[in-house]
Amino acid sequence: MKIEFQNELPDLTTIAIAVPKGAAPSLGRLDDAGKALVTAAAKAARFEGEAGSIAEIFVPKGDDVGRVILIGTGEGEGVDYEKAGGALAARYETAGVEAIGVDLSGADAAGAARFAGAAAQRGWRFDIYRTKLPEKAKPTLQRLVIAGAPGGTDAEWAETKALTEGLELTRTLVAEPPNILYPETFVERCQHLEELGVKLTILDEAAMRDLGMGALLGVSQGSVREARLLAMHWNGTGVDGDPAIALVGKGVTFDTGGISLKPGPGMEDMKWDMGGAGAVAGAMKALALRKAKANVIGVVGLVENMPDGNAQRPGDVVTSMSGQTIEILNTDAEGRLVLCDVLTWVQRNYRPKRIVDLATLTGAMIIALGNEHGGLFANDDALADALLAAGRETGDKLWRFPLSPAYDKLIDSPIADVKNVGPRGAGSITAAQFLQRFVDEGVAWAHLDIAGMVWADKPGATHDKGATGFGVRVLDRLVRDTVEN
Repeated sequence: MKIEFQNELPDLTTIAIAVPKGAAPSLGRLDDAGKALVTAAAKAARFEGEAGSIAEIFVPKGDDVGRVILIGTGEGEGVDYEKAGGALAARYETAGVEAIGVDLSGADAAGAARFAGAAAQRGWRFDIYRTKLPEKAKPTLQRLVIAGAPGGTDAEWAETKALTEGLELTRTLVAEPPNILYPETFVERCQHLEELGVKLTILDEAAMRDLGMGALLGVSQGSVREARLLAMHWNGTGVDGDPAIALVGKGVTFDTGGISLKPGPGMEDMKWDMGGAGAVAGAMKALALRKAKANVIGVVGLVENMPDGNAQRPGDVVTSMSGQTIEILNTDAEGRLVLCDVLTWVQRNYRPKRIVDLATLTGAMIIALGNEHGGLFANDDALADALLAAGRETGDKLWRFPLSPAYDKLIDSPIADVKNVGPRGAGSITAAQFLQRFVDEGVAWAHLDIAGMVWADKPGATHDKGATGFGVRVLDRLVRDTVEN
């Protein structure tokens, strides 16, 4: 969908008028008969301007018929241009309308950009493998022309557009089927970031073996698809030095559970077990596109977890890059094995002061939080508070969980330094406790368990069913709030 900003509302057959809650719509462009018709129809439809609510009225337009859309934006603290923009795109994406002129008079620059961004994000689709899409299901809305936005909107929109393109990369990576997206092709999909100024470092299995990354490689050894480590470094500060923050993502491109095989029903969903890695890649693209004045490293560990004759077994002991040994009790607790080696690698090579990792790590997190919040664990209150604030601001909501030495004891192993699972209780917490053992002293670290958030079974304000892009917005906001100069 093409987004345009103009000073005046164009002469289009379909126009949308943003209406704050409780306010009368601005109908100056209509004649008296049109005004009366729209006013009466809005009253009959009980349209009151609630954010995201819509009333549609057809009015005479010469010898033709015009369409007037009233789109509610809410009021006071409930003003939500994002919800309004997403609702408009969702309603008219396949309605046969090719272009809509939007009167956003009264919105500030940030609100106008949010409206446009939400419309573009909600309009994202993944239809590339659908060869027999019904005609009425095909998207028709190609152009949104926004008028009435104040000065400064272009700059705000440039930032929002960068974020939207980052979200699109993440959603595409998450939505692709596992026979198309696997470690090597994930790396290929990120090669274009070099054109934006992102420096890429890629490690193959031989390089990781030389570095002693036995935890990550243990997960990969049952697959014919080779593992990869991909580092994406953006430095927009103009000053050389270690990154201020590292973003680390779990990238299990398909997770069967390995020898500890998952149940068959629903296993197809495990193509999105690389949602953390996808979020890191999308965030790095957004930072580069908006030329963020920040020094950030994004690192993802990419593997496929398969039950081959060479697959890792329950009972194996592996040695991580950190030198710590890990007793494998369950091969389906593989994400933490990938992340622990990536955490060690980024700390040894880039020495970041702060680390945020993202992973679709535990089913226990979905039991605890459902699909409303991602779980947050942190060893640093300031970093945790910044992430919670970023989540509230962006809508990528987070909820903090505890860390404690009492939980740490649950993953002590009788034959190795640590075991990869604890008892059934506190499963998400013990997974975080496992990762914490690989964080160097003095490093502020946060772990986001986003198992219930990267894929949605119902539409949201800025996404349809399917890949959500969760994590990109909260990471971008975190960098903006805490790292940028």
